[in-house]
Amino acid sequence: MKNWKDIIRHQTFRYIDHSNQPTFHGEPYTAMTSFAIDDALALSVSDEQSPPAVRLWVHDETIVLGIPDGKLPYIAEGIAFLQQAEKQVVIRNSGGLAVALDKGVLNISLILPGVKQLSIQDCYEAMVSFVQYMLHDLTDAIEAYEIVQSYCPGDYDLSINGRKFAGISQRRVKDGAAIQIYLDVEGNSKERATLIQQFYEIGKKNEETSFSYPNVDPNVMGSLSELLGIDLTVQDMKQRVTKALADFSENVVTMDFSDEEVSHFEKRLKQMQKRNEKIK
Repeated sequence: MKNWKDIIRHQTFRYIDHSNQPTFHGEPYTAMTSFAIDDALALSVSDEQSPPAVRLWVHDETIVLGIPDGKLPYIAEGIAFLQQAEKQVVIRNSGGLAVALDKGVLNISLILPGVKQLSIQDCYEAMVSFVQYMLHDLTDAIEAYEIVQSYCPGDYDLSINGRKFAGISQRRVKDGAAIQIYLDVEGNSKERATLIQQFYEIGKKNEETSFSYPNVDPNVMGSLSELLGIDLTVQDMKQRVTKALADFSENVVTMDFSDEEVSHFEKRLKQMQKRNEKIK
């Protein structure tokens, strides 16, 4: 397995802050837009048209579903419940299951080239270690293993004392990868988890399914602020990202999206819109 520092260390990193983005190239800035942007960046990084990138993004009042969620026996009722709770609902194009996003959740996309030479596990481990590094002055108790009754459970759930605050997914396009993590930084984690718990109760109704959906227990989840016992904000975490980036690269640059990147984005957005037709 490759050392995570070797995976993350690059001479130049592109820094993109989309955490307060109202629109993007004429499109409303929704989670659907974000997944299309990450695809466009992965293509650009793969083709060496862009340096490796870190992108920060926040979407308020949004539930992002995984592809298997679309196969719940009563998915239409589940989505109607979320929409009645005034949530935007999006089916993403990367792995995993339902996740709750709001202003207290910071998403980080680490977009890296040369991933055909890296295992999926290498990339996950790199993101785990990056987060541990960003928070090393506050805690050494962050662990990565599946928190079974969390929402979107996976082998690379990040937790402190058995309570999950982050989950990771990965999207590979050509020779680029967008490694995406949501960090529950502040706000009401129990409320978020309860909403996902109710979504599955409505969408599944105790029916037998070939796919194993999580039996969500809100008590196994928490925000970083709660778990660390300090007032940590999304703004604080953004500053920690920029500080960590400076430690792993000689140059941190900002760049406008090229015409080719915008073209890639528009094509990928159409694919996302097609994927999401069933939940309009």
